[in-house]
Amino acid sequence: MAAIAGIATCLSNTETTSLIKSDVRKQHVNNHIKENSSTMSGTMSLLLPRHNSTDSVLSQSVCGSDSGHSRASTPEVSPRASPRISPRGSPSPQGSPTGQRSRPVFRRQISTGAKYVLLNRGEIQVCRLNHTRTIISKIMNSRYLRRWENHHLILGDTEVTSSTPSGFMEKAVPYSNIEDINIISRWDAGQNFCLRITIPDGSVLLQAPNYYLRDQWLYSMLWKRHMLKYRRLLKNTRRPEILVREIKNMIDMSLSTPIQDESVYQFPLDIVSQVLQQNTDYLTRVEHENIIKALGPLLENKNPSHVICDFFIKHCKNSPRSHIVIELFTPVVHRILKYNTDFGKFPQLRTFVQEYVHALSLQNDGRKTVKAFVQRMHGVSSTCPHPRVLPNLVAVCLAAVYNYYEYRRNWDQNSYRSSTEGEDNRLLCFIDMMETMSEFDDWRPSLSSLLQPIPFPDDALSEDIFTGNARRALVHFATDARCDVHQSVLGIREGKEGWFHLYCPGGIACDDDGELFALMLKMLMQCCCRRKTFIMNSVKMVSPCMLLALRENEAAMEFLCAVLEFEVIDDNDVKMQIITTLQSTSVGKRKYAITCEKQIALKELQQKGGPKKLTLPPKSTDADLSKLLSSGSFGNMECLSLAFTQVTSECAKELIKLPSLRYLNLWSTQFGDQGLQLLSEHLPKLEVLNLCETPVTDKGLQCLSTMKTLWKLNLNSTNLSPLTFEILKESLPKLAQVDVRYTDVVW
Repeated sequence: MAAIAGIATCLSNTETTSLIKSDVRKQHVNNHIKENSSTMSGTMSLLLPRHNSTDSVLSQSVCGSDSGHSRASTPEVSPRASPRISPRGSPSPQGSPTGQRSRPVFRRQISTGAKYVLLNRGEIQVCRLNHTRTIISKIMNSRYLRRWENHHLILGDTEVTSSTPSGFMEKAVPYSNIEDINIISRWDAGQNFCLRITIPDGSVLLQAPNYYLRDQWLYSMLWKRHMLKYRRLLKNTRRPEILVREIKNMIDMSLSTPIQDESVYQFPLDIVSQVLQQNTDYLTRVEHENIIKALGPLLENKNPSHVICDFFIKHCKNSPRSHIVIELFTPVVHRILKYNTDFGKFPQLRTFVQEYVHALSLQNDGRKTVKAFVQRMHGVSSTCPHPRVLPNLVAVCLAAVYNYYEYRRNWDQNSYRSSTEGEDNRLLCFIDMMETMSEFDDWRPSLSSLLQPIPFPDDALSEDIFTGNARRALVHFATDARCDVHQSVLGIREGKEGWFHLYCPGGIACDDDGELFALMLKMLMQCCCRRKTFIMNSVKMVSPCMLLALRENEAAMEFLCAVLEFEVIDDNDVKMQIITTLQSTSVGKRKYAITCEKQIALKELQQKGGPKKLTLPPKSTDADLSKLLSSGSFGNMECLSLAFTQVTSECAKELIKLPSLRYLNLWSTQFGDQGLQLLSEHLPKLEVLNLCETPVTDKGLQCLSTMKTLWKLNLNSTNLSPLTFEILKESLPKLAQVDVRYTDVVW
């Protein structure tokens, strides 16, 4: 005991001198703080707002008192670590005229500066100090006898624990017991990266290897403590004004933290979802709007949960003309449409977008407002930069149409007409959306392919309110010069009806005397792609076309002439009806006469005789080939070489007149995809084809799959892809020789 007393006396004298020096330095530090109010600190106490209410008392009981301070000797504090920080990183006010701290002002601004990954566990040195004033505790807490332990700490949801509970971390440290967390500099020589966690019975010191890890531990613990506080506080709050205020404070804290983690944005959304489930019936309209305003910054980075979507949907239904819809919901909807990949997993997102669009339609000049919304989603450039926008918009429109007709089926027939007037307007706004989408050239190919299967209920296709308004979008498809667009009005596969069949005279959707059908027919007859196949698959349209031909529709007359030219009908009575119909008008007589002349010339050309082999000289053109073939009979022509000539796909119209052709050489010509499509329809007996160094692509090469007699094929130096080559190999059983050098195919 004498030795201990001697040590104590020595320590007492030493610590007395140290405390005097420390007081002097503290005074200097305090003066420095007042002069430099912008200095940062890691202190937590002012991060938690103070309120003089029952809920604020609950807040203090959950996370500890703000006024607690260490009762042990205070270590030397760096001037850079002393000032307490407000939620935005700026120093909090030093005082107010009344001597009390003023409440921090939350500014809606994402924190800038260093960012940190959220720590959930990690290795760090730990030291624990007790605040008792006994001589033994002073000796053990002195820096001469202080020791550090290595621990693997785990930052859980409610407390800080060690993976090996022993020594200083034998007991966990609950976040609710933490009174303060601050940064300590110059604690001991060589230990400059310390954190002090103040608890009721002492302090826990954490020693990190560098500044960054120290701050990472600091902000991670502050965030965990923040999560616990608001999880308990908002769960037990019932006063609406307090609830709204604390939600705002929680979101402001989430936006101000330098922690970068999924939970920073997801946690407030989850908490608000739980709170709304419990308190939605107690909130007024103003409180609804205040919560929505508070959620706005978070939803710039995360989609709303299904509960928050229900909350937003309710607001759209109850207050569709509120400024909240335009100002705050618009960026949220934009993000959903740009980045959502599957509405099937998140149906509430789709419902929220539906209600938002319907709310737009109820604004002043609502149809123009909806159209402007779709135009903004596309963007000002000629090509939309977001590939997910169009399929998401289509999914929203389809779901809205199905919901409308489901509502109609479930509604009582007695009150149907008076109750669906508003629902009719709702349906029209989504049809207007589809029309606006069809106005953009870059969206039209994808939109037409999405609508080609006619993904609408039968109830819609039999009602004028739908078919009459959907016609406007189909007009854009029918008048588009691109084959893949205007052919989308046909069935998606052979034997399946498409828009072309629905709008034919007498069809289920025809209410315009065949005007849209005639427009579709005109473009399909002018189409260069598989014209004969279209005629053969549309034999059932002969009767409607005869009706239109009697009304002097030229497209219908051309269709009837093509039916006679390609001899796709064997019934002589039907042929006579077609001829009679054509001869009933002057235009029809002229077109029928031209068809008869073509047939006579074709029969003369195909008469037996003429050479079996023919080679055109280099530099020959399409006109030269046409003039040559019109000079006599070429019924015996089996081998034709057009290599190194200047012929194009136009010459295919002459080549299909040679029924005996077996060998065709198009090496180094400008023969392209359109010509291949014609050849595949009219020359199914072709055996050898040379397309070396031609501009053909996969679009035309895939048509060769119908030419089952091909056994030799030269695709050297073409744009052949491996996928198309695999299709050709599977579709051409006789293919024995193929040249794919200088292509992307390895064979």
